Amino acid sequence: MPVEPAKETILIADDSAATLEVLQRNLAAAGYRVFTAPGAAEAIDVLEATPLDLVITDLKMPKVSGLDLVRHVRENFRDTAVMMITGYPSIEGAVSAVKNGAEEFLAKPFTDKELLGAVARVLNRLRARRSGQAVPEQEIPSCGGLIGASEVMEKVFVAIGKAAKSAATVLISGESGTGKELAARAIHYSSGRSAAQFVPVNCGGIPEGLLESELFGHVKGAFTGAVESRAGFFHAADGGTIFLDEVSEMSLAMQVKLLRVLQDKQVCMVGSSRTREVDVRILAATNKDLHALVKKGAFREDLFYRLNVINIVIPPLRQRGDDILLLARHFADKFAAEAGRAPLSFSDEALQGLANYNWPGNVRELENVIQRLVVMTDGDVIDVSDLPSLMRFSALRRTGFTRTLAEVEAEYIHNVLESAAGNKTRAAEILGIDRKTLREKLRKTSEHPD
Repeated sequence: MPVEPAKETILIADDSAATLEVLQRNLAAAGYRVFTAPGAAEAIDVLEATPLDLVITDLKMPKVSGLDLVRHVRENFRDTAVMMITGYPSIEGAVSAVKNGAEEFLAKPFTDKELLGAVARVLNRLRARRSGQAVPEQEIPSCGGLIGASEVMEKVFVAIGKAAKSAATVLISGESGTGKELAARAIHYSSGRSAAQFVPVNCGGIPEGLLESELFGHVKGAFTGAVESRAGFFHAADGGTIFLDEVSEMSLAMQVKLLRVLQDKQVCMVGSSRTREVDVRILAATNKDLHALVKKGAFREDLFYRLNVINIVIPPLRQRGDDILLLARHFADKFAAEAGRAPLSFSDEALQGLANYNWPGNVRELENVIQRLVVMTDGDVIDVSDLPSLMRFSALRRTGFTRTLAEVEAEYIHNVLESAAGNKTRAAEILGIDRKTLREKLRKTSEHPD
């Protein structure tokens, strides 16, 4: 089926002829009308001669930088959106770009899907502005995919920036779903190793008997089924970064071997007596309290201190204040663009429900909820009736110390029941009451919802 011509006109400014060619081809194939310019001066000439919807500019260009071009567009072409791309990603660059008016910051290398998704989000916001719909005036920069304007997240961004400039090992702590891998990627791609591999490894997802082979590789005949030699994750990450997620799930025996790699910068393949030097930076993450595990003897103290040179704690979503609403709008824009829909807005009651909910699954849970809402909501406004039942209950919740004991109890019972997926037997066990008592309390709640 032929692609229908899009109304939007895009200008790409980049001093790399190869980049211009690839971007022009991909955007033209998506139906956009595309102009190119090898520098900022040529881009300004196109801007003055042709009405444009979007300018995509490289950050670093000779003579006049991409930031100067962004600033010029914002000051002189208020109805034109701006997006920045760069092969030299950094937190400072992203912040500067957004402060100067760029609406998206995309780090190379990126996929065609990431490019088209970012372009669609920017143009959707532009259409919303032109049609008079309310959009956030301040776009919040992302740090390797992490988004947030709260004070706690600003501290995380600063810590990531400092860690990126160091060669030290980093331990990233936080609950599941908070974005620990995104933080690790931000460190890697803002560091001097960004051109090399970032290798993520889920230590809890690999059977104990295979973890050593996966990490360090094995030689032919090392064990049954080893029909050929194979390099491990540490070899693949040579010159780059390896990210050990759920590092607390390693056995004590495996911890000893990892400690040796940290100390000697050498790995030994399973079945071999020869070691090989590797230049790998190690980032680790855990959703458990490693210090408490050390006290219990479940995690080696010497390895803990080796990993915990720099510690970055990613806060749970419930502690991030208005970031909940900022992320909700971000995900709504993202999934609407992917679905080819106009931007969706939220009613005040829906926003209240999202803000009051405890988010035990953190950002991952919020993203999944918003994706479901975008898919299932028919209109252009997400209302409280569209939210999952527990969030609808949260929307009606009163805060502070003005609630009665019965109201607090009712809320807690509903939270537990929701966490148990509606299983009354399981909920009763958690609450420490029998099913008959639970049914009676639920009946009273339904009779007196206020």
